[in-house]
This record gives sequence, structure tokens and C-alpha cells, in this order.
Amino acid sequence: MAGKFARSWSLMKASAAMLRSDKALLAFPLLSGICSLVVAASFLIPVALAMIADGAHLAGHAPRWSPLTYLVVFAFYLVQYFVIVFFNTALAGCALRHLRGEPTSLSDGLALARSRWASILGYALIAATVGLFLRALQERLGLVGRLVVGLLGLAWTVATFLVVPVLASQAVGPVDAVKRSVELLRRTWGENLIGNVGLGAAFGLMTFLAVLAGALLIGGAVALHSLPALVVAVVVVVVALVLLSLVQASLQGIYAAALYRYAEAGEAGAGFDQALLENAFRTK
Repeated sequence: MAGKFARSWSLMKASAAMLRSDKALLAFPLLSGICSLVVAASFLIPVALAMIADGAHLAGHAPRWSPLTYLVVFAFYLVQYFVIVFFNTALAGCALRHLRGEPTSLSDGLALARSRWASILGYALIAATVGLFLRALQERLGLVGRLVVGLLGLAWTVATFLVVPVLASQAVGPVDAVKRSVELLRRTWGENLIGNVGLGAAFGLMTFLAVLAGALLIGGAVALHSLPALVVAVVVVVVALVLLSLVQASLQGIYAAALYRYAEAGEAGAGFDQALLENAFRTK
């Protein structure tokens, strides 16, 4: 277990080294987050109206969703997935160029994503369909549905782990991208996503510490009865959490790109230890 965490930490450090050398990569998750908020805000009113039309606040219990609700939710999923995959593809494309030792820029990543817009839209359609299916299953089965949805969602996430790097690297359709992701996953690392779990655990701990420190800052400002101090404390906490989320998203994108490069070409790329990647995931 100690060796697994050591490898995960080494992978994260190599990803962080790339991010330090190319801080423009942070712009992709930032743009993704901003656009996602805009999409969520634009769908908030239609979704609320659809829920009211279903009588969601009547009869003391949650009714079944109507076709209108499913249609609105599906449209939201589709647009949201397109936005997220678009910017993730741009990030993965820049990371892959960096791993090949080529110069990168924000415009290069966006241009690559634009050139793949049809495949990205197709994959967003697939992901939205899967997401809506899982949501409908959860709606109908209650507690059992939540457990089933959790397992199916985990399986889908694992199966599509490399879809974004595939889309960034190859001019293929969405179905072929999913198939290729599954092939590479099965061939190289199987089920043990040790490195990804390590990244999630590390940032989970940092987020917890940031929230704890933020609570202390805000509590101190309230105790001082100082509005300016309270505003400053809230701003510091929000900025810290946003930065953590941006860094985590960037590192995960870099990490996925490096794993894809190794799985596809057998090369670790600049800054990544070949033996480290070979041992990060165990083939069944």
C-alpha cells in the first residue's frame, strides 16, 4: 500500500511540474467552470417550471417525472457535457503536445477542440443519454436505484476514462473513442486506478484543510464583529477553493493524457518516469 501511494505522489509531482511550466493549462478548467455556470443558470428557470408543471411540490411526495421534465433535463445534460468535454479535450491536446516536447498555447488547445466539435457533440449525446438513463433508474427504484446507479456510474466512468485523450489525439467518432478507451483500459491497467485515487485523496485532504482554515477565519471575523474582515475571509476562502479545483482539474487532465500516451505508444513523455507508469496500474 505504501508503494502505491508513493507512485501516486510521484505521478502527481510530475503532473504538477508540467503545470508549473505551462500555467496556461489552468485556463481550460476555468473557462469550463464559467461556461458550465452560464449553462446551469440558463436552464434553471426551465427546469424549475418543468418541475412545477409536474406538481413536484404537491401531494407531499415526489411524483414521477413527466416527458417534459426528462426532455429539459436531457437538453441540460447534453449542453453541459459538451462544454465540459470541449475544454477537457483542449486541455488534453495541450498536455499531449507538451509530452511530445512541442510548444503549446491556449489558442492551440481551443483550435484542436473546435476541430473535434462533431465528435465531442456525439460523445456528449452518448454521455447525456447514459446520465438520463441512470437518473431515471434512480427515480424509479429509490434506495436500491441509488445503489445500482452508483455502481453503473462508476463502471461508466472507468470505461470512459481515456475518451477525452482519445478525442484529442485521434480523429475518430464518439463510439470509436469509447471503444478505444475500453480497449486501452483493459489492455494496460485493468481496474486498479491507483494514481487517480491518489490524486483525489490528496486534493480531498487539501480541500478539507482549506475549508477548516476558512471556517476558523470566518469565525474569527464574526467574533471581531468586523464586516470588512468577514468579507476578506469569505473572499480568501472562495479563491482558495476555486484555485484548488482548477489545479486538481488540470492535474487530472495532464495525468490522463500521460497515461493515454503510455497506453497507446508505450512512452511516458517528458517529466514522467516510464517504470512509474508501468507500475501505477496493475493489469489483471
